Amino acid sequence: MTEAKQLGADGRDGLNRLYRQYAPWLGRRLRARVGPDAAADVVQETYIRAAPYALADIRHPKAFLLRIAMNLLRDESRREARKNRETEGAPSPEVEAAHQFDHVLLSQVIRSMPPLYRNVFVLNRFGGMTYPEIALTLEISVKTVEWRMARAIEYCASRLDL
Repeated sequence: MTEAKQLGADGRDGLNRLYRQYAPWLGRRLRARVGPDAAADVVQETYIRAAPYALADIRHPKAFLLRIAMNLLRDESRREARKNRETEGAPSPEVEAAHQFDHVLLSQVIRSMPPLYRNVFVLNRFGGMTYPEIALTLEISVKTVEWRMARAIEYCASRLDL
């Protein structure tokens, strides 16, 4: 390829001739990949991208035009993939609101829980501690930790209507 050059009157005529000669061929090549409507758009964009190049410097016009078109399709595919990755990680506003409501409700239930049960529940569920670790920390037996945890879960279930 060559460096981009300003199109003069000869360049515009050359681009028009290039378009008339190869646009139907390029459109057929692209239709199989992206469908008729998108193919027409890509053909138009291809000629917009090809406009700055001097026609005399293009040795293989079909390869030149096809390369531009394929680059356009690849760029669009990357944009779509990036957009999908960004939207996959982001929950919808309704889902986010429901999660926030659940979080507030659970916080209220845990705060209203008797301290005897709450300590064991918080250490296990939010602190990631095992029952034996909780028993050592609170200086109680593992059996007592199990009993308090069962009561804490029952308390949450009764308040959350589970």
